Amino acid sequence: MKNQIKIALLSAALAAFALPVVAQNTDASAQGSATASTPAASASASGQVTGQTVNQRKENQQDRIGNGVQSGQLTAGETSNLENKESKLNQEERDMRKLDNGKLTSADKTTLNQQQNQLSKQIYQDKHNSATQNTNPKSEVGKRAENQQDRIGQGIKSGQLTAGEASHLEKNDARINKEVRNDRAANGGKLTAQEKAQVNHQQNRESRQIYRDKHNGRRQ
Repeated sequence: MKNQIKIALLSAALAAFALPVVAQNTDASAQGSATASTPAASASASGQVTGQTVNQRKENQQDRIGNGVQSGQLTAGETSNLENKESKLNQEERDMRKLDNGKLTSADKTTLNQQQNQLSKQIYQDKHNSATQNTNPKSEVGKRAENQQDRIGQGIKSGQLTAGEASHLEKNDARINKEVRNDRAANGGKLTAQEKAQVNHQQNRESRQIYRDKHNGRRQ
């Protein structure tokens, strides 16, 4: 009789000890099922990216670049390089779709996702390095350059400027900025009247190009 009581007590103790373990495993299982049931989690777990996600990532990265241009975190040279890479990535996607009746294969999506990851890292690095664009210039030339950067940044974010157009515009701005730096270095930090007139002429031409590119009907 005593042995039966001991066995009963021991069984009850073991059952009580096992309850938390069972509950913990059940919660973990339920959580795993809930996570796996979401499309984003499933795509992430399988390494696959949907066509919608590819487009969303492109838009997100363009927004990040546009914000970096407007905030001054990205210089014209950095932006030109980033948008050139974005343009090549877009062309690669178009070529992939042509080969598969407008669709992307799983292998295509994986390749694009890897390249977007690399570009995303580059955007972050460029936005957090020591190179910045002057967002509070004092000179007229500097103020015009800042205004044009804001216009380009807005065009990138809105989709009015394609990656190729933005890369070309920023390449022009980088060249003008370098010319200004060289002129200032040769004249004790100042620009001569002739140099100001030359830079103003180039900025006028760049301003017209920004307007044309933003209103030509092509969109990102």
